[in-house]
Amino acid sequence: MKKKVFRRSVGRVVLFVVLGIIMLAAAYYFISGYVKTLPALSYEYYTGDASPAPYPDVRFALMSDLHYYDGSVLGAEGEALQKYMNADRKLLLDSIELLDFAINQIEAVRESGDGPQLVLVPGDLTKDGERINHEQVAARLQAFVDMGLPVFVVPGNHDINNHEAVCYVGGDEEPVDTVSSDEFAQIYGNMGFNDALMRDDDSLSYVAEPVPGLWLIGLDACRYRENQPGHESLISGKISQTTENWLVDVLKQAISRQKAVFVLTHHGVVEHWDGQAKQHPQYLIQDYQYVGRLLASYNVRLVFSGHYHAQDVAYGNFAKGFLYDVETGSLVTPPCPVRFCSISNNTMTIESVTLVDKLRPGTDFAEQALAFARASVISEAYNAARSYKVPEKDAQYVAEGVGDAFMAHYAGDEDVTKKPPFDKGELGIVGRFVYWLQKYVVENPWVNPWPEDNNVVLYLDGS
Repeated sequence: MKKKVFRRSVGRVVLFVVLGIIMLAAAYYFISGYVKTLPALSYEYYTGDASPAPYPDVRFALMSDLHYYDGSVLGAEGEALQKYMNADRKLLLDSIELLDFAINQIEAVRESGDGPQLVLVPGDLTKDGERINHEQVAARLQAFVDMGLPVFVVPGNHDINNHEAVCYVGGDEEPVDTVSSDEFAQIYGNMGFNDALMRDDDSLSYVAEPVPGLWLIGLDACRYRENQPGHESLISGKISQTTENWLVDVLKQAISRQKAVFVLTHHGVVEHWDGQAKQHPQYLIQDYQYVGRLLASYNVRLVFSGHYHAQDVAYGNFAKGFLYDVETGSLVTPPCPVRFCSISNNTMTIESVTLVDKLRPGTDFAEQALAFARASVISEAYNAARSYKVPEKDAQYVAEGVGDAFMAHYAGDEDVTKKPPFDKGELGIVGRFVYWLQKYVVENPWVNPWPEDNNVVLYLDGS
């Protein structure tokens, strides 16, 4: 009898301990989740009632994430380069040809008589910040400047103080010169920095007035000062309190001087698919919800971003104001887009052109490029699934679903009716469990909330 009582007592203790652990785990989960939603900085939102200044008429071109790479100098073959290529979705060895083709497209539109008055490039101009690549990109963009077509750039996470700047020699990688933030501003001095109305002391952020009545804020949220030798460069973005204070001062001046404002930055300020902040937070600026709210409160209606390599326009509606985050896909990730935008009567019209299907007519270049990009995404997703101990067959099946979803998202204007069927019955128990945890990665990139992504009209007065 005493043994039974003892066993019951021990059983109760064990049960209470287990319940206690579960309750503590649940409390930690919810508390940590709440803490993650708190802002890292102090944000000063606009509380006045000044009417938004109307956007002046202007036309401009957008190309992003050029990831320029000169293989003739840094290596165009070998095991080391192939290993890098297999793990990425960039058409690196075609980057020069794609940039030159994009430049020709922009020049052709301009010569038609109603072309862009300026060109915007929201970061990641080079593969990994190699000095030689920066110098060549700047020389190509300078050709625009020389013909009277101003160019404005901001750095991306790959561009500055990047210790992954290497050349490839057979199976080896050898370091090459990268650039500091000061050197970046010197190399691209004619592309926003030299003639800036204002510069931030704590980043490469600046203000320009490309046309009367319009202020362009180049917002640098990259973390290159934190990069360390022997480590991968930081992908995520954030601004300091000093930069936030500078930004607020600029926005206050814009309101008092009746200047319309748009922002050019690398990292997004609005989630571009439901779950992006959970799966890939490093592609959104830290505190993106609060940065978006800050900009919208000061009547900023347009943010032009890149980084995620997708064609997507996301609408952010905040307590006071709204904005559109116009993300432009990478020039070296299919479909390799360029955007042409025009603002007139406080309305912006966007037309997008894809280059992958035009670069080498009469060849299978587009088909091969799309297959390469999809295979890269699948490889990354497969490795992620295998890290959960998912069987190979299940991991491959899930990875192909992810590949289809992200290729649709990269192209923009996702059409869920074209989504290949995904049968959970093909998965084993472990595969189904992991799919249940991560199904939003397979499903949500297919969802295309308003507005459209490639060719769209955006009303900047909120109508």
